[in-house]
This record gives sequence, structure tokens and C-alpha cells, in this order.
Amino acid sequence: MITINNEHQFALEDTLFVFALDSEAGKVFNDKNKLITGIGKVNAAMELTKEIHRRKPKLIVNLGSAGSKNFHKGEVICCTKFIQRDMDVRGLGFSLYETPLSGIPPVLEYGLKKNDLPEGVCGSGDSFEMNHSETDYNIVDMEAYPLALIAMKENIPFLCLKYISDDAGSDAADDWTVQVHLASEAFKKILFS
Repeated sequence: MITINNEHQFALEDTLFVFALDSEAGKVFNDKNKLITGIGKVNAAMELTKEIHRRKPKLIVNLGSAGSKNFHKGEVICCTKFIQRDMDVRGLGFSLYETPLSGIPPVLEYGLKKNDLPEGVCGSGDSFEMNHSETDYNIVDMEAYPLALIAMKENIPFLCLKYISDDAGSDAADDWTVQVHLASEAFKKILFS
């Protein structure tokens, strides 16, 4: 059983754990319903959609590494709001981050709040941020937005926990390489203790 908060508990066998990379999952999730999507928004969307129709999960849990200048390396943050940070169609009169004609607001609010974890706004995009200065989101990743959007459209509860691996600054690549392997143990303590 996974307890998210006072209102939400889910059976482990009904839960799908979604990672971009196997290195983020480590060995901790080998005996769980685990999906490795690959890097980027398109891979994440394609693989999750296929898996939803195959497994029909009652909870989707996105776990992975992320960069942040607002949170510290090693912290786990619960993301409940999502921005598609590389969507910019302002030239046609749309708001920054708004997907034209979708009916989805620029900030997608869809995610369960995990007890005792700080909340963050995750900006997903198909680039590895090494010069993060945006203030609309305080966490940077490459997959969470489409996962949250698909979960919302499929009406499946969604939990997104991000392990802060780097500061999305000039040392981000080196920090990520070291920190990414620590993520699974941090998730284990939060989800299975």
C-alpha cells in the first residue's frame, strides 16, 4: 500500500512507477510495475500512453531527477503544477507556455500532494537546463509535463516526486552524473518506509 496523504492510498499492484531512465530507478523498483520511458517529452508521452492501455493503473507515480536553483541537491520535491517550458507561441498572440487551441492553461495543475514534502512547479522541456533563470517554475526536468497531462486526460491520479540532482547551472551535467544514482534510495525512504 502506498499512502500519499490522508485521503489517498493505493495498492502497490495498481501503481505504475514511471522513470525516464533506469539509473533513476536503480534496483529498488525492479519488483514493481516500472516503466522506463526514455528521455524527452515525446518518448514519455508515447510510452506512458501505451502502458496505460496495457496495465490500466489506478495511480501513476513519476519519479526522477531534476534541477533546481530553489531547492537543494538531495531534496525530494512533490510537483503539483507543470509548465511546458519550451512552448512559446507568443508570436501568434498566445501566452507563454500555452499550447495553442488546447484549452489547457499555461500552468497545468494536476498532481497529488504528498504529506511532509515541499511542493514545486516543474518546467518540462526538451533541453538540459544549464542556465536556469526563469521564475515561473522552480524545478527543471524533461518529462513530467506530458505525463501529468496524460494522467489528467485519462482521469488517473498522478504523483510526481523529483529528486534534486543539480542546480540547473553551469555544473549541472557533472552534478547530475553523480547524484542521479542516489535518487532511488531517496524515493524508497519516502514511499516504502
